[in-house]
Amino acid sequence: MFEARSLKDKRRVTKSLKDRLASRHNVSIAEIDDLDHRQAATLALAMVANEPRFVESALSKLVDEIRAFPHASLVDYQIELL
Repeated sequence: MFEARSLKDKRRVTKSLKDRLASRHNVSIAEIDDLDHRQAATLALAMVANEPRFVESALSKLVDEIRAFPHASLVDYQIELL
């Protein structure tokens, strides 16, 4: 979110991404860190299913979609299956 000049700009971009992902995929999304940093956001996504392969595949597709989001760049990610 290099173009964000204020926290309001950041919230607009973050909300857009969260809404886009939530409407297209069955995931829960929350901003969990960097709340007061105007050019960074740390998001957590959660998905529940009974098939680990499905979850891993779906989360990989989400990562690709986030990478393609034009208003932000993905710096790092981690997928953890429980």
